[in-house]
Order: sequence, then structure tokens, then C-alpha cells
Amino acid sequence: MNAFNEHLQLANSMLDETGNLARRYFMQDVNVNQKSDASPVTIADIEIEALIRERITSAYPQHGILGEEHASINLSAEYCWVVDPIDGTKSFISGMPIWGTLLALLKNGRPLLGIVDVPALRERYVGTYDGRTEKNGTSISTSSCQELSNCNLFATSPDMFSNSEFKMFDALSKRARFRRFGGDCYSYVMLAAGKVDAVVEAGLKPYDYLPIVPVVNGAGGVITDWNGNALTPESNGRVIAAATPALHQALLEETSKLEP
Repeated sequence: MNAFNEHLQLANSMLDETGNLARRYFMQDVNVNQKSDASPVTIADIEIEALIRERITSAYPQHGILGEEHASINLSAEYCWVVDPIDGTKSFISGMPIWGTLLALLKNGRPLLGIVDVPALRERYVGTYDGRTEKNGTSISTSSCQELSNCNLFATSPDMFSNSEFKMFDALSKRARFRRFGGDCYSYVMLAAGKVDAVVEAGLKPYDYLPIVPVVNGAGGVITDWNGNALTPESNGRVIAAATPALHQALLEETSKLEP
């Protein structure tokens, strides 16, 4: 077994465990605490990331880990794992099933592997460096939408934008076929599956977007920052994802006008 397949095997094994753990807490009466940025966190977030960290450090003690709920380690390592234990904690505590566990493996800052695991729906989306995305083992692909006027445009919440960012998003979305809010990570996997045409968001952290990159790219989509640059751990959190290069360019013509 080559190194990549070993990494993928470990990832799937960890997510099998964390999926079971997450489902035990979902729809239960769990305590919700607020972090310093006012975002919610539950025992499920903490325990899932702790389990993943334990498995990674046991298998690959030299690898780095960038996670949401615990301190980062060894970020200068050649290989670095990126972990968001529950992307969509607000959905999780509200009983909505579209939250997911996000996991990426970077090599020298470039995503080799990205996974979105959606335990409540028992769906797993795996994007790999060789340009393939699978849902539960079956290849999926984005829609053929190329024009802004024909696209459905998603963002998780209007609250994620600054005033100037939302003004741009509002104008942009009025040119789309329709816009919808909500979705968290599920909007991106639905883009990969050909159901959503575009996602434009801001205020994201590396653990929110890096696992998404291989999933979108492997399905035939395009995902960058608002200026068309590749997403890296140092990106500013503004993300634009589209089903086709033509649609991405149409969106980019608007988002790139906003000052950094």
C-alpha cells in the first residue's frame, strides 16, 4: 500500500469512529458553551477532534495538526492534517442534519485529500489529489451551469459578511436565478454533486475551507478566494466556489472588485 492510500485508510477509519460518536450526541440534550468569538461549541466538537488527534499522533507522530478546538501542533511539517470536528455546530444543536466533520491532509500547504463526512445522513464525500470526488464510493460531478442568471447561489448566513461584503453579495445574488442561506459544509458537497451551482462566503477559517478544496475540484468545480487565488492556510477567509470555470469567472468579475 502506498503512502497516500495509507493516509486515506486512516482518514476513513477515523471518520467511521467519529461518525458513531457524533450520532450518539446528535438530537440529545448537550450543553452548549460559547467560545471567545461567540461561536458555540459542544462536547461533541471537543471529543471528535480529540479522537482524531489521538489517532493521527499515534500513526504519524511527525505530522502536523491544525484544528478548530485544540492548539495546533507542528504546522511546519511536510504533512499536516486539518480538522473541523463539527462544521455547522449551530445546525447540530438545532437538530438540522447538514453538519459534518471536515478533514484534510496537506503536503507542503497543498491539499492532497479532503473529506466531508455527514454522519446524520450517513454520507461521505472524498476528494483526492488525482482529480476525483466520490460520495459513498460513487463518483459525482458538478452541474454544467455557466451563467450567473441560471445559477442557484448559496451562503451559510448573511451574518458572515461585513457590511461591504454583504452589499456585494446582495447585488451579486440578485443577478442569480435564486439565492439561499444555510447549508454550512453541505452546500459545498451539494455543489460537488451537481445540485448547487455556486457558494460565496466570507469569514471562514482554514479548517472550514481547506478540506472542501479537493471535494469541489475533484468533482469538476472551481474554488478560490475572491480574487481567484488558490486557497491556502494563509487565505483571508473569502471563498468562491462554482460548478464550472465559466460560472466561476462570472462570479469572480464581481467579487474581485471588493477591496481587500
